[in-house]
Amino acid sequence: MNATMNETKNIRLILEYDGTRYHGWQRQKEDITIQAVIEDNIRKMIGKQVALIGSGRTDTGVHALHQVCNFITKSGIELDSMRKGLNSLLPNDILIKGIEYVPLDFHSRYSVRSKTYEYRVWNSKEPNVFLRNYTWHIRDDLDLERIRRSLSMLIGRHDFTSFRSSGSVNKDPVREMMRAELHSQEKGVLSFLFESEGFLRHMVRNIMGTVVEVGKGKISLDEFKEIFQSKNRRNAGIKAPPQGLFLKTVKY
Repeated sequence: MNATMNETKNIRLILEYDGTRYHGWQRQKEDITIQAVIEDNIRKMIGKQVALIGSGRTDTGVHALHQVCNFITKSGIELDSMRKGLNSLLPNDILIKGIEYVPLDFHSRYSVRSKTYEYRVWNSKEPNVFLRNYTWHIRDDLDLERIRRSLSMLIGRHDFTSFRSSGSVNKDPVREMMRAELHSQEKGVLSFLFESEGFLRHMVRNIMGTVVEVGKGKISLDEFKEIFQSKNRRNAGIKAPPQGLFLKTVKY
């Protein structure tokens, strides 16, 4: 597709960003957000305000390795020039990795088939100053096999009310969980992967706060199952901190 003026186009961006200093994805009146920063710089480039649609909202302090968003425009700027220009304007904690034209009916949120989140834990007696903004530091020894067994209970189509924070706009708490896995990485970093057709508010962080208690031996596997089936958020563990969470992939 060749870019021409006055022709309506739908442009998809693939982003990665460090969410440490941002108040999440969604534009807010006062606080700095990912969406606002990108929209404002697109306006600087093309001279018009756009509405940037994201695949989903990430919370304050949460990162993205592969966020997808799109916007409608009549700009005639070539895509490669637009990508390079935007990256020169954006702060160095936001990067446009890819840009392309997509059909006009493509919607970054409503067209999603599944998303994968990664949660990283630094499991060591001592903190790591270089990972403090990208992991949850847990000093206690963790039983990784018990954690894996608890995660396996999440696979399939279930009601995830026990792991949904209050204030969620999702009326239906039932989700299909395709993957819930723990991968051990070198030097004390544990990587948890969760793939689902969709996630409830703080769902991954609430799951993490609970499975870590299983790993510490404070919650038995039977108790974890009871918590999951109770459909009561008050029975589950704490909400894990945001800095360990990464939006990893989005599939369409």
